[in-house]
Amino acid sequence: MRVNEKYSTLPAEDRSVHIINICAIEDIGYLPSEGTLLNSLSVDPDAECKYGLYFRDGRRKVDYILVYHHKRSSGSRTLGAPLDTGLAEPPIDYHEDDKRFRREEYEGNLLEAGLELERDEDTKIHGVGFVKIHAPWNVLCREAEFLKLKMPTKKMYHINETRGLLKKINSVLQKITDPIQPKVAEHRPQTMKRLSYPFSREKQHLFDLSDKDSFFDSKTRSTIVYEILKRTTCTKAKYSMGITSLLANGVYAAAYPLHDGDYEGENVEFNDRKLLYEEWACYGVFYKYQPIDLVRKYFGEKIGLYFAWLGVYTQMLIPASIVGIIVFLYGCATVDENIPSMEMCDQRQNITMCPLCDKTCSYWKMSSACATARASHLFDNPATVFFSVFMALWAATFMEHWKRKQMRLNYRWDLTGFEEEETDKVKLTWRDRFPAYLTNLVSIIFMIAVTFAIVLGVIIYRISMAAALAMNSSPSVRSNIRVTVTATAVIINLVVIILLDEVYGCIARWLTKIEVPKTEKSFEERLIFKAFLLKFVNSYTPIFYVAFFKGRFVGRPGDYVYIFRSFRMEECAPGGCLMELCIQLSIIMLGKQLIQNNLFEIGIPKMKKLIRYLKLKRQSPPDHEECVKRKQRYEVDYNLEPFAGLTPEYMEMIIQFGFVTLFVASFPLAPLFALLNNIIEIRLDAKKFVTELRRPVAVRAKDIGIWYNILRGIGKLAVIINAFVISFTSDFIPRLVYLYMYSKNGTMHGFVNHTLSSFNVSDFQNGTAPNDPLDLGYEVQICRYKDYREPPWSENKYDISKDFWAVLAARLAFVIVFQNLVMFMSDFVDWVIPDIPKDISQQIHKEKVLMVELFMREEQDKQQLLETWMEKERQKDEPPCNHHNPKACPDSLSGPAPSHAYHGGIL
Repeated sequence: MRVNEKYSTLPAEDRSVHIINICAIEDIGYLPSEGTLLNSLSVDPDAECKYGLYFRDGRRKVDYILVYHHKRSSGSRTLGAPLDTGLAEPPIDYHEDDKRFRREEYEGNLLEAGLELERDEDTKIHGVGFVKIHAPWNVLCREAEFLKLKMPTKKMYHINETRGLLKKINSVLQKITDPIQPKVAEHRPQTMKRLSYPFSREKQHLFDLSDKDSFFDSKTRSTIVYEILKRTTCTKAKYSMGITSLLANGVYAAAYPLHDGDYEGENVEFNDRKLLYEEWACYGVFYKYQPIDLVRKYFGEKIGLYFAWLGVYTQMLIPASIVGIIVFLYGCATVDENIPSMEMCDQRQNITMCPLCDKTCSYWKMSSACATARASHLFDNPATVFFSVFMALWAATFMEHWKRKQMRLNYRWDLTGFEEEETDKVKLTWRDRFPAYLTNLVSIIFMIAVTFAIVLGVIIYRISMAAALAMNSSPSVRSNIRVTVTATAVIINLVVIILLDEVYGCIARWLTKIEVPKTEKSFEERLIFKAFLLKFVNSYTPIFYVAFFKGRFVGRPGDYVYIFRSFRMEECAPGGCLMELCIQLSIIMLGKQLIQNNLFEIGIPKMKKLIRYLKLKRQSPPDHEECVKRKQRYEVDYNLEPFAGLTPEYMEMIIQFGFVTLFVASFPLAPLFALLNNIIEIRLDAKKFVTELRRPVAVRAKDIGIWYNILRGIGKLAVIINAFVISFTSDFIPRLVYLYMYSKNGTMHGFVNHTLSSFNVSDFQNGTAPNDPLDLGYEVQICRYKDYREPPWSENKYDISKDFWAVLAARLAFVIVFQNLVMFMSDFVDWVIPDIPKDISQQIHKEKVLMVELFMREEQDKQQLLETWMEKERQKDEPPCNHHNPKACPDSLSGPAPSHAYHGGIL
């Protein structure tokens, strides 16, 4: 092992008692209390190094931690143990020796790269060693220049402020919103800004280097060290291995930057983590804005952009929720005036409906579906169409608002002009990749087929359960068959969706790995696309079935369509399938948010933390000294959950965005429930990042990446789906057709009877008629069913009637008009709202001008300095001007001008 002043187990002054003597005393059998006594005589070095935040010298800051598991190697002997003990040598563990040799080579390469290391194996965690890494100033400068990090210069300038009426409005808004602003310095409005420029060692004079310790903050320092760790390799293996491969092969157990300190407790030193906990990660501050700039400062731009996007999305849900509540209240206010539901509830109509299943189901009265019909009006009313148009425009406005917010953050965080530069990790030909692509295609098709098969299984369950409940002797059970079957089937769907989501996430990661993408960005984008595709199909397939397929292919009495020749296809209720779609959507959406997004996010990390704690406690021998000793910062952070990326966080919000927009015509309260969930979700995610997770490596990013394209795709798809929901799933179009084509008095009276066809019970197929035809107390000769077909007394009985074609033409026309109109309005919103705010574009232009002026002034100063130097040199070379040498005087008329005076004029 290479050991020098940059790489030491412990400083010499601390090593005498605290490590070597303690180990020797323990090995020769002294009691732990004596070791504790020796420790008590020495000055506790932990306080000097702020309990692991600094090296043992108390000066060098720990920028990164490498963790490894260690055992006694084959060629080593415990320090202080006698040479001849009579005991057998421990068995040689070549696997552990190989890991140790790789670590030695890798750490030696890190030393050559300029990093400084310090090892600590005397920890409270048994069998776990830590390598502390510090990046000195020269390494930070070198890497900052390589990474083209923009750093603030000495030059400061005024930010253009609004004037006139806008200034007064902004002033009033600031006073109103002051109570809900976080109490952090970074969140206050700034009137001055430092000019930023990519760091250069040749231009260090441009930057304010008065305090070198704070010039590069902890986030930047850890990012620089991580870049060095990624490109440093270990070549003793069969192939070159960087830190990612070393972690995957178990050479190191973990690698992470440290949190700034504790976030709660007595006498805790103030730090950014504590401030984030108090002003961001507590549920008590749910009503406040997020301190996004402080989040970015601590976690980096990528995580900062996620929480900024989540905040904008949540704010935009407020107007959508208000309009959705108004639409719902409109349905409640007009339910008693809705003529179709009143006709369905009118028992004087005496409409006898055909059985819902073969043999076991009997005839039933339409008035028994009164409650369902009244409830359907709450969501199936004229205001629903308006709300669908509003939500399509809302989605377009949200996307434009986010783009503008993103540009403001790019300007504030000095990301303008930033472009990600990635080199190919692996170069493979298409022939090398073809097997992986084929495996991906086959696997995805198979998993989608599995999802469809499960939905089919739930459909069969619904059909068979309805038939079984119809045979029940209890009238109350028979009267609630639809509600019971729908609720239980949706719960089954919810459980399956949650389980398959976890499975599909793991499968998507495996499929992406076997593709061996060229870059890390390509890996992330492919992983996101696969996971989204599978989870989208998994979450929405049951809803698509109810919205567009249920009740479409049932056939008619006497000629029903059967699955596997025994299960009759389901029918919609007389009021349509929209109410059932609303139940399906609400239960799945709320269930996913409550169970998967909240309980899982709280419960699973705490359970993993408890398991890890119990495991470490079982592995560590009891030691009084260790109980007294306070844990180092890197030991505490090691017990936290590793950061797994932002994909799960984005995914749950994108799926929720789909619930809010795709089927909003059937569930106007979806934005309200999403808003309530997100208010909790923001603080839940914040608390998880601050208290439950190891500190992630800060990653620079100027946008949210592929997620923006997915959001735009969902917004466009929502327009099409809502057009079809309104047109085909609801009764909005049939009501309009009846009102303007068939109504005799211009009202909706007679609409229910118009949508029902008649069937002669003598035309039932053998074995399908009800077992108890007198269940209603009288003999039924004609029963009704919902469809547009010719009556049994017609020449073409049971054929599709012309009313069906009139309604279908109106439905298709509505889809075309609605889709094109809303798409045009959305594009108009996109065109009207500029992507870059005017004030930001002016500030960016101002920065460019100031930067040019700064460098022009610098060049002029250099030129003046050069001219001054040249003038001094010229004066040194000239002979003195006096009466003995008149020719040397420039003003002398005797003789030509000296040649060097001419050259001086050029300069």
